[in-house]
This record gives sequence, C-alpha cells and structure tokens, in this order.
Amino acid sequence: MPDTGHIKIAVTTNGLTQVDANFVGAKHVVFYDVTHDSSMFLDIVKFKGGGGGEKKNPGAGKNGGCCMMDAEDETPNGSDPLTARVEALKGCDVLFTKGIGDPAAMRVQDQHVFPVKLENTRDIDDVIFHLQRMMNNNPPLWLRKALRYENPEQLVPC
Repeated sequence: MPDTGHIKIAVTTNGLTQVDANFVGAKHVVFYDVTHDSSMFLDIVKFKGGGGGEKKNPGAGKNGGCCMMDAEDETPNGSDPLTARVEALKGCDVLFTKGIGDPAAMRVQDQHVFPVKLENTRDIDDVIFHLQRMMNNNPPLWLRKALRYENPEQLVPC
C-alpha cells in the first residue's frame, strides 16, 4: 500500500523563516514533513556562496533529526553548482521557491520533485498552512501525485 497522507517538502530561504530566495541563489534549503494536520522540521542544508556546495551526509535528518549541513564553496570535481542543490532534494516531493529557471526546474522534476514558484515572499508557516488546506480540500492533481494516490484522478487517498 503506498505511503499517503504526508509529503516531504523543501523550501528555499535566506532568512530561515520565509520562502524568500531563488533556488540557485538560496543560502539554505529547509526540509519539512507535512501531514494533513501537522508538520515537522526535518533538516537544513546551508550553501555557502549562493550557488555551490554539497550535502555531506545525504541520509541525515530523514527521521526528524537536524544536521544543519554546511556546504562547500567549491563543487566537487568541477561539477556545476546546480547539481548539489538538485541532489539535496532527493526524497522530497515538493519544492517551494521564490524563483527557478526552466533548466533548473527540469532537473528538479527529473528527481520527481514538483517545483512551486511563489510570486511573493511568504512565511514558511503560511506556505505549510496553505499546503495543508489544499491537502484537506480536493487537492490539485500535482498534489495528489505527491501524496502518492494510487489513481491521481481520485479525491481520497488509498
């Protein structure tokens, strides 16, 4: 039976309390597990220099622990700085960001993460609250897929 009812989200932030940064330029990516009626902070990845870095312990924080990873200024082996950011999203379902370019969005989607571009800066708590309202009231197709509905056309999880 698929795991429904909760999703792992990532948010791009510079100030740690708002979705206030573009994907490539964000100082931090913060991860939460969100259910229909609760949310739990999972992890944070800190990027130095706003464009590069790597998560040193990719499995850390999965079960609610905080590891506050510092990412390197240089990317390993000369790879492009976007790679580390996309890799940090492994295991996520949805990315909330202030902005993301088409090439980055395609790479995020290749990781089976749905990117959501917000027009305005919003508090992370507000984003989570709005997401929970959508989860509880006829979620849109992209959210039903993220919630792992057996048939995304259905309105109730399996």
